[in-house]
Amino acid sequence: MQRLLVALLAAFDAAIAAAVGLAVLLAPLTLLWMLAFGVTADWGALWPLTGTLWQFGHGVPIDISLPTETLSTVGLAPEAAVFTLSVTPLAFLVFTLLFAARSGARAARAGAWLLGPLVGAGSFALIAVGIALTSRIEAAQTSLPLSIALPAAVYLVGSLCGAVRVAWEDGDGGLLDRLHDVVDGWGDWGPVPASAVRGAAVALVGVIAVSAVAVAVMVALRAGEAVALFEAARVDVLGGAMITLGHLAYLPTLIVWAASWIAGPGFAVGAGTAVSPAGTQLGVVPGLPVFGLLPEHASIWMLIVVLLPIAAGAFAGWTVRSRLVWEGTPLGVAARAVIALGIGVLTAAVAAIAAVLVSGSIGPGRLADAGPSVLPFALALGGEVLLGAAILLLSPRHRDELAEERTDRWIAEMAASDLPLIDAPAAFPTGGDTNDTAPLEDLPPRGRGA
Repeated sequence: MQRLLVALLAAFDAAIAAAVGLAVLLAPLTLLWMLAFGVTADWGALWPLTGTLWQFGHGVPIDISLPTETLSTVGLAPEAAVFTLSVTPLAFLVFTLLFAARSGARAARAGAWLLGPLVGAGSFALIAVGIALTSRIEAAQTSLPLSIALPAAVYLVGSLCGAVRVAWEDGDGGLLDRLHDVVDGWGDWGPVPASAVRGAAVALVGVIAVSAVAVAVMVALRAGEAVALFEAARVDVLGGAMITLGHLAYLPTLIVWAASWIAGPGFAVGAGTAVSPAGTQLGVVPGLPVFGLLPEHASIWMLIVVLLPIAAGAFAGWTVRSRLVWEGTPLGVAARAVIALGIGVLTAAVAAIAAVLVSGSIGPGRLADAGPSVLPFALALGGEVLLGAAILLLSPRHRDELAEERTDRWIAEMAASDLPLIDAPAAFPTGGDTNDTAPLEDLPPRGRGA
């Protein structure tokens, strides 16, 4: 009965995650429909647009095909009639990941760490099938297999990460416990996998925090340019609100672009363009307010920002090393080197996945190349984090760390021996005047020959 209840709750969580994502899209679109078209609006087109945007938010590219009358109205060239949008607004994907991780963690606490994610991902896939089949738009086509597979994969990854994290720490009485016992049997190498994952998580959080601060700084410094682009768009209050909501959906995407800029490779906003600390080369870019935040000039001194990912890696290395000392498992140089390497590799892998999602096409023609390059971004960020982690993990051990280890080893040896340990409060009473003295022969014997 308990496993059935866990499965039902997992399916309910998947339904809630999909419903919230659709509601966030449907609410402003409904308001736009009412204010723009009135009661005579074609309400039948509202749901297909909502479903298509929901798929787009989970990484599904959209193939745009504009009709001829739209081209003549907007004033676009005929070659701009067909293009692809593939730069994902990561806000929807991140929400699904976090919600799925919460659901997976709850399933793991209930003792069904694998059943919960599988049922949840299956339910999310069924919902994606319904959305894909009922939200077809002639002018904005999505791939049916991708529309089903990508949202389900996002939910599965999030729920598995949350479930495995909890089950690895608390135990599951099955597969993970046996795997945990095998890893513990590695001796000094046992803490290496968990430490590498923990360090990579700390490093990624540090990089994301630094990148978010960088975006905030650019908003503060170049707010005037963004406002000027808002005014140049000549939209009403409703149009400005919709543009703002779109920018908020792309905020995590902008943070990844900022991370690529901080790491060094930078990003592109069109073919033949480059925005990096070493230099900025921009041509004609779309008149979206967010592009007003792009730096117009660069200096070689801006390359100092690459120290920030190194600092994030160093903080991760310090966190891992401190935990190892606190747990009483200070490792050798080889094991710590492998931990540093694991932190760098895992960081590079996550950076590569993020770069795939936030790079691609944002429009026709030269706008088909936008975002960070996957391989340079992953190698640069992983290498910088690896350098910082290695500095802290491979540095000579501090005398306080060595003294703490010697103390712990001495206590362990005394506990294993037949000699009784001295009860400090009984041997050295603290009652009365602390300045009182006692003859030396009344004190218990101390020293190596005691």
